[in-house]
Amino acid sequence: MRRLTREEKFMRAAIKVAQRGLREGEVPIGAVVVYGEKVISRGYNRRAKLQLASAHAEMMAIDKACKKFGSWRLPEGCELYVTLEPCPMCMGASLNARVDKLYFGAYEQKGRSLTAELADANLLNHKTEVVGGVLQEECAALLSGFFIAMRQKQKAEKERAKAEAEAANPPMENLEEKES
Repeated sequence: MRRLTREEKFMRAAIKVAQRGLREGEVPIGAVVVYGEKVISRGYNRRAKLQLASAHAEMMAIDKACKKFGSWRLPEGCELYVTLEPCPMCMGASLNARVDKLYFGAYEQKGRSLTAELADANLLNHKTEVVGGVLQEECAALLSGFFIAMRQKQKAEKERAKAEAEAANPPMENLEEKES
């Protein structure tokens, strides 16, 4: 059996956190902040539960790491591993927190992330190195499986509601047949 690379090892930790979010009904996105060879904080998407637009996996992990270090500026050498390419808000938080390297799994398919553009924009006096595609297929499969299941559930609920409505209010032609 092939030995995992360092990047795969920590991306697997992010996937495990994403699976926790999945069990709670959240979009399965997970993130871990690594310092040295140790995961120091974890976060998963919690937007639905907390009803907060900013409750992304990266934001949760970065905030916990900042609290752990007692500073909004993470120490040199901190890395962020996230299962999905970060959105602009999360990339901005990564830059502001001084994350040295950001690794992500699946690419944002709708092209809204701007990850590379923000990393290269030199907006701050800090540069974050970005590496995409770490365990890409596994990360993408977790997300696509969630959305397939969600669409199937929505379709079944819609069909159930339609059947209930038809049973409560039968069409007029059915009423005429019964009266004859």
